[in-house]
Amino acid sequence: MPELPDIVVTLEALDRRVTGRTLKGVRLASPFLLRSVDPPLAAIRERPVLGLKRLGKQIVFKLEGGLFLVLHLMIAGRLRWRELGAKIPGRIGLAAFDFSGGSLLLTEAGTKKRASLHVVRGEEDLAEFDRAGLEVLESSPEEFAAALRRESHTLKRALTDPRLFSGIGNAYSDEILHRARLSPLRLTGQLTEVEITRLREAAVATLTEWTGRLRRETGDGFPEHLTAFREKMAVHGRFRKPCPDCGTAVQRIVHAENECNYCPRCQTGGCLLADRALSRLLHADWPRTMEELERKIAAKRATGPAKRLQ
Repeated sequence: MPELPDIVVTLEALDRRVTGRTLKGVRLASPFLLRSVDPPLAAIRERPVLGLKRLGKQIVFKLEGGLFLVLHLMIAGRLRWRELGAKIPGRIGLAAFDFSGGSLLLTEAGTKKRASLHVVRGEEDLAEFDRAGLEVLESSPEEFAAALRRESHTLKRALTDPRLFSGIGNAYSDEILHRARLSPLRLTGQLTEVEITRLREAAVATLTEWTGRLRRETGDGFPEHLTAFREKMAVHGRFRKPCPDCGTAVQRIVHAENECNYCPRCQTGGCLLADRALSRLLHADWPRTMEELERKIAAKRATGPAKRLQ
C-alpha cells in the first residue's frame, strides 16, 4: 500500500499536472469504486481543480464549489498519467479522471477490488475521512510521545494505526523500527524516554529520506511504479537476505496479508520472534535464537534436502 513518501511524491506530480486545470469528468470502469451517492459523480464535471492534499494515505482533490474527491488506493491501487481520453486498461482498470491537460488512469491488480472513491461536499464532511493520526514530520517530541502512549500496543501496531500516526504502513514501520533498533513486538508502555526519542528520530529520518529518494527517482515524471518492496530498504521485503548493518538474515512474522520484517541481532538481541502459524506447526522445535536456527538448517542440509522454513 502506498504510504506517506509515495503519496507525497504522487501529490507533487499531480499538482504539476492538474492544479488550475479543469476536471472534465470521471469515467468509471468498475461501479464498485464509487462509494458515495450524494453528491452524485456528475456534480464534479467541468470543475476547476483548486489544489490537492493528503489525508493519511488518501489523496484529496479540492474542486471549485466546495466539492472534494477522496481517493484511497488501498493495497493494489495505482495511478498512471496519460494523454487526454486514454483508454482504461481492460482487466485491471477502474476509472479515468479526465482533466483538461490529460487523463489520470486508476488501476488495481488482483481480484479483491478495495480502492475507493468518494465525492464529498464541504470541509465538514471531508473531516470525517481524517483518522486524526499524528503527522510525524510536523510533530514535536512531546506530541510524538503522547501519541505513542495513548494506547497499549506493540510498536508495529502503534506505528501502523492511522488513529495514532498518519501515513505509516507496513513497509515504513519495518524500516523505522530497524533504524531505531527496536523490536516490533515491544509494547509501547515499556519504552524509556531515550527509546521514544530514538524511535521518533528514526521515524522522521526514514520518512524524510525516502520522500527525498523517491523525488529524485521521479524527477519531472510521474511515479507509476509504486511498490511496498524496494531494493534499498533495510529489512522490509528482505526475508532471508542479509541485514545491511550486521549481515544477519532478515526474519519475518506473517499474519493474514501482512508481514513484519526485522533483524534479530539489531532489534531483538538475537532472539527469533515466534510466527504464530509456524510456531503452531513446529511446537517445541521452534528455534529461539539465530544460532539455533542456523544449527537446525545446517543439520537438515547435512541429512538431506532441506525443508524450507517459512
